[in-house]
Amino acid sequence: MIPQEFDYSAPTSLHEAFALITGGERKILAGGMSLIPMMKLRLAAPEHVVDLGRIPGLNRIVESGGTIRIGATATHHDIETSSVIRARCPLLVEAASNIGDVQVRNRGTIGGSLAHADPAADYPATLLALEAQVHIASAKGERTVPATDFFMDAFTTALEPGEIVVEVAVPAEESSEGYRYEKAPHPASGFAIVGVAARIKKSGAKISMARIGVTGMGAHAFRALEAERLLESGASVDQAVATVGQAVEANSDLYASAGYRKHLARVRAKRAISVALARAS
Repeated sequence: MIPQEFDYSAPTSLHEAFALITGGERKILAGGMSLIPMMKLRLAAPEHVVDLGRIPGLNRIVESGGTIRIGATATHHDIETSSVIRARCPLLVEAASNIGDVQVRNRGTIGGSLAHADPAADYPATLLALEAQVHIASAKGERTVPATDFFMDAFTTALEPGEIVVEVAVPAEESSEGYRYEKAPHPASGFAIVGVAARIKKSGAKISMARIGVTGMGAHAFRALEAERLLESGASVDQAVATVGQAVEANSDLYASAGYRKHLARVRAKRAISVALARAS
């Protein structure tokens, strides 16, 4: 199908972008991997598309004071190949390298992915496990939202009208941490039927810190808090993963039933935790 007619603007500053997205049916374009297909199918019909791709510095990736700051228009390929992220946050590299295909990774952006909040997207589980912060800006000012509060429902985030995701801040991983992103991809779309991100720290033979993010299973990504607590209290991996998603209403579709998704989440969680444990020192 062909999208309906729309106006197009490519601002060169955030200030200009804020003015353009005020009022009417406006949509922000970052990489276009979600918006363009929706417009072609007329699931989205904006009057005006505002492209953030020409705003200088919005794709930067820098480390400062143990925090990696990733601009909203940094592409999945930028993240996958960044020397800073490879050295300081390899879990995010694993997630980025599992997104879609080469074409998608070269065009899609982290800010666009987060703002779209597809229930089967790869980044949310990883950013939850990394305890990331999402920096948001509007004409009224700036604010920071923890990843745990950012994802609210399917395709629903904490973004208010007129706000733009401008940056994601991720604490650098410690060299002793173990990590793993495990994903069961849909064979056609590449989205996660289920994806699990795990971070593990050990103190001797015991787990001193566990962070587990899950995507694809429910309406939005979530932390497997009970599984984390059990691992940190000395329970076995099997005991911990048995609790993953126990209070979550699992998605069900033509490809995977709710019961199968829940089972698959626990299988992938066990694999992710096992690899993270092996990598931890």
